[in-house]
Amino acid sequence: MTVADIYTQTTGRFSRQRLMTAAIPLGVLAYLAYIFVAFDIGGLMGRLRVDNVMTLLSDTYSYKTHVTRDTRTGDVTVAIEGERRGTYAPGTEPSWVSTLDGVTTVGLDADNIVTFDADTTSWDIPGYGLLTATRSGREITLNRNPDTLPDWISYSSARVDVKTSAGRLSVTRNRTEVFRYAFGWELFWFTLDSPYYGHSLFALLFGPQLDPAQSNLVGMWDGFWGNAMWHHGEVAWALGETILMAFLGTFGAAIIAFPLGFLAARNFTPLAALRFSVRRVFDFVRGVDGLIWTILLSRAFGPGPLTGTLAILLTDTGTFGKIFSEALENVDNRQIEGVQSTGANVVQRYCFGVIPQVVPVLLSQVLYLLESNTRSATIIGAITGGGIGLLLTQAIITHKDWEEVSYYIVLIILMVMAMDWLSGVLRRRVISGRAV
Repeated sequence: MTVADIYTQTTGRFSRQRLMTAAIPLGVLAYLAYIFVAFDIGGLMGRLRVDNVMTLLSDTYSYKTHVTRDTRTGDVTVAIEGERRGTYAPGTEPSWVSTLDGVTTVGLDADNIVTFDADTTSWDIPGYGLLTATRSGREITLNRNPDTLPDWISYSSARVDVKTSAGRLSVTRNRTEVFRYAFGWELFWFTLDSPYYGHSLFALLFGPQLDPAQSNLVGMWDGFWGNAMWHHGEVAWALGETILMAFLGTFGAAIIAFPLGFLAARNFTPLAALRFSVRRVFDFVRGVDGLIWTILLSRAFGPGPLTGTLAILLTDTGTFGKIFSEALENVDNRQIEGVQSTGANVVQRYCFGVIPQVVPVLLSQVLYLLESNTRSATIIGAITGGGIGLLLTQAIITHKDWEEVSYYIVLIILMVMAMDWLSGVLRRRVISGRAV
């Protein structure tokens, strides 16, 4: 090969490299441009509803008190989150609600006062002016031009909705409803019908006994655990189901995958057809996502934690089988030969020559997936798998109490943090042997 040939080949190779260096960024930019157009990124800001976002966020850390007047009966009820257990008894309503001569007055704050009777609802909104909705037969009319209403006022002949930072108003043919927001999670400890509601912790612990049938401490626990609005007992049970799904699914998969890992390891199973078959089984069960397994298994076993457990078990059996077989293929044969030189049989060689080498790696992977499956069990539980995920999905779908959604999310985060801490402790104790 002449010098000219070498120069020609080298120049061509450099040219191709420069072309690839320029083509890859251009391809990425072209793909990003396609995404921008295909997903209409430019129109996102136009579709953004800031008022809905703010309403949702406020619902997560505050509660609503509903003041409702039924048009047919004329009854006015005041209830926290509209719940029966949160309904104030007549004469015990908050001081910002008053009814006199058929006219109800609701003070959202010092500047926002809503008044309504059988036919007319009025709200003098600061910075906007007086808004009046009047029922005329089957229609609702406003004192404002419907064509010039701001975005935070929704109007039709059958319904009027007003959303401001001070509160909300809904007027329909059948009812008038005012929503007053307040910070916190009201009735989190006790419902309104509980004798312990409205008392300080000091008064409950050191004050007189409120229920003659039981002590204050026992009654407080019963009232909290059996709270009919927050359902703390059911939530705790659901958390236990989620952790149980992750635990049984993970360790069940590890127990099944461990012996199968020997069949998939090249140095323990010389028969290629058997290795190939076992590996393809691993690929199949882990190739189908856990959510898909949940849907399929729910047809056979119905909804519940068993379905979620089996879904995690199937998926992780494939994952563990691959990890275990690769760990077994990397064992040091010299340790096995040392055990064999003592006259040990096959089982003893496996017990004392193979397993001690792979246990740290296997336990580390099992504990890591246990931590990961705690999060996955929440998602799997949302698809008819049971547990806290199912409660979270139901709370989101109903759009009733978003503070309940935030409560579940906080519990899920604390559960994952606890499993992460426990997994780290077990790894240090079992694998490295360091004191905790």
